[in-house]
Order: sequence, then structure tokens, then C-alpha cells
Amino acid sequence: MKITSFDEYLKKHKKWEKELTTLRTLILETQMEESIKWGAPTYSINKKNVVGLGAFKNHIGLWFFNGALLEDKNNVLINAQEGKTVAMRQWRFTSMDEIDKKLILNYLKEAISNQQEGKEVISARSNNLIIPIELEQAFEENNKLKLAFGEFTPYKKKEFAEYLLEAKRDSTRLKRLEKIIPMILKREGLNDKYRK
Repeated sequence: MKITSFDEYLKKHKKWEKELTTLRTLILETQMEESIKWGAPTYSINKKNVVGLGAFKNHIGLWFFNGALLEDKNNVLINAQEGKTVAMRQWRFTSMDEIDKKLILNYLKEAISNQQEGKEVISARSNNLIIPIELEQAFEENNKLKLAFGEFTPYKKKEFAEYLLEAKRDSTRLKRLEKIIPMILKREGLNDKYRK
């Protein structure tokens, strides 16, 4: 089921109902607008994402899209994917007791201020496309695959390539290759379902 509202998100994560509702109320005390993106509540200023809410098995969290710019004097923010995520930071909570409303509002206000001032983290990602050997071999065996891949934007080509290159084991790479070949042939980008 595609989530289209906060209430639907809440129904899916009943365990965290009180915490999610409290955090949402705090966020809505600011001038941010609520929407659902990537299946979760997301809050923005002038159509620029500032913070998102996320519920998981063992915690809930606030996701600051440009969290790396926050002062974080209280050391509450973490980088969930060290080495991959440049800008985003999250603040995790495992119970209602950990939700300090005043402190959270301070972080939210700083994030809003940064967004209004146009501050953002610029990723220094390389634009060089490195085609993994497994994909090159697949192209040699299947010209239709090569032609279909050639129709993708450079960004989408890079997503496929990095998806394979990030796998540490050969067996994982081969499983990933088997997954993406039908996607490429259907002209379906690796992350298209998340962009709708």
C-alpha cells in the first residue's frame, strides 16, 4: 500500500504513535509544509526538503537533509551511512523520554534558517562512469542490453554501476547483475520506483 498521508504512516507504525505524533506536532509549530516523499512524512520550506520522520523496528528518527551543517552542540546527530552520506544526519529516539521538545525545536529552527539562507552541502562525487567488468561482459553477450543501457541518463548509468561496484563479494555482484539486467531491458532505472 502506498502511503499518502501522515495518518496512513501512523497506522503502519502504531508502536511509535505517541512519539511520531509528538515530533510531528513540534515540526508543524514551525513554518514547514508537510508532504509524503519516499513513503514517509517529509517537511520542507519553499519546496526544499529540511527534515523527515522515519519509524523503524527499534527506533524512530528525524532526518535532517542538510544535517552536516547543523552545529550539533549536543552531539545527538549521527551519519547513518558513514562514507556514503555527505549531508544527511539523523537523530534517533527509542522512547518518549528521549524527546526533548525545546532542544528539538532549536535544531529544527537552525535547519530552517540554514535552508532559508540557501546553505547546503555540495557533494564532491566524481562524474566518471566506471562500468564493472561483469556488466561489460553482459554487454558483449547481449547487444540489446548494451543499447538499452546506452539510453539511460549518465546519472542512472552511474547508479547501476555503483550498485554493482559496491558489492564486496563476487556472488553478491552476480546476484545484483541478475537483478538489474531485466530492469535495464525494460528501460527501468535502478531507483525509479522511489522517484514516483
